[in-house]
Amino acid sequence: MAKFSPEFFIGAATAAHQVEGNNIHSDCWAMEQMKYTSYTEPSLDAVDHYNRYEEDIRLLAEAGLNAYRFSIEWARIEPEEGKFDEDQIEHYRGVIRCCKENGVEPLVTLHHFSSPKWLICKGGWESDETVDLFARYTRYVAEQLGKELHYVCTINEANMGIQVAAIMERYKRQMMAMAARAEAGGAAEGQVQVGMNLQQMMENQKLAALENQEVFGTPQPQNFTSARTPHGDEIVQNAHRAARAVLREVCPWVKVGLSLSLHDIQAAEGGKERAAKEWEDEFTHYLPAIEGDDFLGVQNYTRSIIGPDGIQPVPEGAEMTQMDYEFYPQALEHVIRAAAKDFHGKLIVTENGIATADDSRRVAFIDEALAGVERCLKDGLPVKGYFHWSLLDNFEWQKGYSMTFGLIAVDRATQTRHPKESLYFLGSRRS
Repeated sequence: MAKFSPEFFIGAATAAHQVEGNNIHSDCWAMEQMKYTSYTEPSLDAVDHYNRYEEDIRLLAEAGLNAYRFSIEWARIEPEEGKFDEDQIEHYRGVIRCCKENGVEPLVTLHHFSSPKWLICKGGWESDETVDLFARYTRYVAEQLGKELHYVCTINEANMGIQVAAIMERYKRQMMAMAARAEAGGAAEGQVQVGMNLQQMMENQKLAALENQEVFGTPQPQNFTSARTPHGDEIVQNAHRAARAVLREVCPWVKVGLSLSLHDIQAAEGGKERAAKEWEDEFTHYLPAIEGDDFLGVQNYTRSIIGPDGIQPVPEGAEMTQMDYEFYPQALEHVIRAAAKDFHGKLIVTENGIATADDSRRVAFIDEALAGVERCLKDGLPVKGYFHWSLLDNFEWQKGYSMTFGLIAVDRATQTRHPKESLYFLGSRRS
């Protein structure tokens, strides 16, 4: 079993909205409360990390982990446009202080999917104004907390909106094909391998648009995880550039990067050209925006097999996770090696994990993933750390609390923490 040097980060990650609870000024909170929401349940108190972070960081440290990646919630810091909440910045100062008191390196993410509701009402992540607004928020955080930090990730999974757009386009084509079949006298629902009422879905889309107009002032709010246009993709990249410039000005000692959601892209027979295009969309076209970054946050969970017609089904008989991902921890090593060919700064695995109720499978996943990281290090690749997703079983966005990614289970009726064997197994990998 490989052991990693004391300087190597062995840590776990969380996102503010998923763990803190009562993030009432965010767009996600607003969407959760809507009648025609796509969220299966609201976040409510989440796992109360906002009040229990000291216990959670202590559990992480006592298990042997030496780093914690968490996000600062923009909607808490700036609940109204231009009005910054000093009490909230002090809260996050307390989280950073707690990390240091426990010998844990804090890696802060400035934006992890959720945004202030007011930002979305102003056009959100398809508005050019968002670049300057994000830079202003970054400046406030940097001026207040920069002296206490060494690593800052500006934006989590900057490519997420492009991935969502691709998925939505595939879904749209499937729906159009089914609609054509229905017009010809066939049963559209019979073409989808899940129980769906397509007519009700279409009706709900209209009602959701009306409700969005009431809540956000637009029928199609542009949240960070909305299907993104090419111009919206440029806005996200420019927001990163602007935030990086602020951080370099205010606290030049801080190492700056962003994270990308990266699949292990594998070409099936006849799929080499499509696979190359997939990697271009997912990774290489971001290289100009991240050139000069100190590190890249690599986030990987599984692989994608690409054939001549695009993404292929998971191989028959493959083990699946709760998220319907293929259990494939080998993907992480492949992605690190692929990223290192073109990005020449440090690589930090900012997310890698598995949603499962069987913690023994999580242990097996971590073991194989870290074996791949060790091979990369032996070959001289500049990998600085590994952060497992997630520290806690938490609110998995639209899927609610049913997906268990955590190294620590939480009884949400009492908010009692129950560390899993996987937490101690991960901590044991430090020398």
